[in-house]
Amino acid sequence: MIKALEFTTETTKEREIYVKLPDDVPAGPTKFLIFLMLPEQKTLNTLGDLLNSEFFGMWKDRTDVTNDYARQLRQQAWSRSL
Repeated sequence: MIKALEFTTETTKEREIYVKLPDDVPAGPTKFLIFLMLPEQKTLNTLGDLLNSEFFGMWKDRTDVTNDYARQLRQQAWSRSL
């Protein structure tokens, strides 16, 4: 027999969850199938999204990354075939 139960719980830092099952669930060996409903991650769809992301200006305070090096990386990335 398959019984569907829906729970909302918090996941701990150790990636553990604690669930108290209803009284009508018998004791003994039990097989669980768990589906995680994770929040959707926002994608970068526009230039404005990119400008407001953590990626824009991420090297601005780095002293070990020169403009020439950054320009070379951009040029390599832009010249890759799709």
